[in-house]
Amino acid sequence: MSVRSIQGGVRAALLVAAALALTACGSMPRPLPLATPGERHASGTMKPYQVGGHWYYPAEQPHYNEVGLASWYGYGDGYGCRVTADGEMMDPGALTGAHKTLPLPSMVEVTNLATGKKIKVRVNDRGPFVAGRIIDLSRAAAEKLGIFGHGTAKVRVRYLGPAGPKDASWQPVSFRRGACR
Repeated sequence: MSVRSIQGGVRAALLVAAALALTACGSMPRPLPLATPGERHASGTMKPYQVGGHWYYPAEQPHYNEVGLASWYGYGDGYGCRVTADGEMMDPGALTGAHKTLPLPSMVEVTNLATGKKIKVRVNDRGPFVAGRIIDLSRAAAEKLGIFGHGTAKVRVRYLGPAGPKDASWQPVSFRRGACR
């Protein structure tokens, strides 16, 4: 075998390797775009994140059943124009909430331990980031549980499973009318 034939074989092998590398680059996963209102990118909501110097690690938690403090979102008039962590529009009239690590969106059962009242809540946002609190609730959820006037209450939060998708009609009326632009 001559030196030229060896060099030709090496060149051919390099060309094949380069072609395979370029093909692999074209099939590599791309980062998800930022969510727009109404869109969901569940895998993006499962990434670790940092708030106030503390790291949070979202994960599937089928046996989640915790007791702690619930609070409620106390935003002003622009509340319904804010976007949640999973891309849905916040709606103070919907039974929704925020949790630090449950998958988004999820369904949980929240029980006010002082009254025994229970409701199902769609978890579509991250929070609360206050020590000792395990869930933030929308105004409607806080009202149904009887904690709206108190600000916080001791609750049990039990994971029920993934929440189904919401269609555009679920968005707050203010958003559908274009008031959030």
